[in-house]
Amino acid sequence: MRCTYLTTLVASGLATSALAAEPGDVLTNYANIAEAKYTDSLVTAQRLEDAVEVLLANPSAEALHRARAAWLAARVPYQQTEVYRFGNAIVDEWEGKVNAWPLDEGLIDYVDATYGGPTDENEYAALNVIANPTFTLSGVEIDATEITPALLEGSLHEADAVESNVATGYHAIEFLLWGQDLNGHDAGAGERPWTDYAVGDACTNDNCDRRGDYLLAATQLLVSDLEWMSAQWAEGGAARAALMADEAVGISTILTGMGSLSYGEQAGERMRLGLMLNDPEEEHSCFADNTHNDHYYDGLGIWNVYNGTYTGIDGRVVSGASLSSLVAAADADVDAELSARLDATMMALGRIKTAAEAGFAYDMMLERGNAAGEALVMGGVNALVDQTRSIERAVAALNVAEIAFEGSDSLDNPNAVFE
Repeated sequence: MRCTYLTTLVASGLATSALAAEPGDVLTNYANIAEAKYTDSLVTAQRLEDAVEVLLANPSAEALHRARAAWLAARVPYQQTEVYRFGNAIVDEWEGKVNAWPLDEGLIDYVDATYGGPTDENEYAALNVIANPTFTLSGVEIDATEITPALLEGSLHEADAVESNVATGYHAIEFLLWGQDLNGHDAGAGERPWTDYAVGDACTNDNCDRRGDYLLAATQLLVSDLEWMSAQWAEGGAARAALMADEAVGISTILTGMGSLSYGEQAGERMRLGLMLNDPEEEHSCFADNTHNDHYYDGLGIWNVYNGTYTGIDGRVVSGASLSSLVAAADADVDAELSARLDATMMALGRIKTAAEAGFAYDMMLERGNAAGEALVMGGVNALVDQTRSIERAVAALNVAEIAFEGSDSLDNPNAVFE
């Protein structure tokens, strides 16, 4: 359960000086970077859709490998957009369709016997839509004979108002490409065979055609969702217009996203909580074992928003007036401290990434009693918490309105995690 970590500030005008970048220029660059990030996310999702179509047209081990590689590549720009959450309402209202987690994967497809069945929290945890062309949800008969984006979005996603009924987005696609990770705290991702998409007698685990239909529908929906969001940040888009409507509120929006992602979401819900529970199911990308990259690129998203620069998937650089310059003009010491702590966070998250890529999987880091793993994860948690304190100081230096950062019981009330 999340709680609120409140920073109380004087609600007055934005502090500026003649040496500062103009707030409007900072906001314009922030919006330009958002447009570039979401556009890159769209392009990589389109490449994923192409790879999925190849897999379904000619199933093979190589085609599945390429689809997985396309999914991993698609995560790089998308994770850097998460800093646009929490402050931009248009992003928060939309984000749950594309990046919701954790999910009860039994809603979608077959699962191992150890997974179990329906629970008190989720009656549909093992519904297996792929195996059932008709079923009842909340007393309503659903015709799923044809699996379409509309079915996933309109009937299945968050069915019965249960958040873990994730039927759409990156993680539903991830599950369909990798399958469950049954390795526990050992290294290794999911091992779904390519024959789960094979034709005729080569098909394994039944319903290969419907599984392919679900995978394609989920990928098509992801592409259309990203098309919509990238347009919201383009010139004349609703997200850009809302941001630019009030300069002081716009700067507060940037700081809200930075602080909330740093503290409650990443340090708390995505890192500290999983370590407290010693649960590999708490990984953000638990099927693909890609969580080390999720953490790294979330951190990079915060870093590049503060510094006003983003390097795109084609090497182009989008940069301009930065929040850093605005803070430096108000209080050079605060800017220096925050810049140093952002750099320290990237070093800490980089250590996790480096270790995981060398074979020390994030699953292994979460195992109870693994001192090296705990040190790596807590290094990231502590760095994120420290940078949040500096973000608070930046809020105060700029003298913007009161900001409530997202919190997490894992940081604010650890005993509640086990109640």
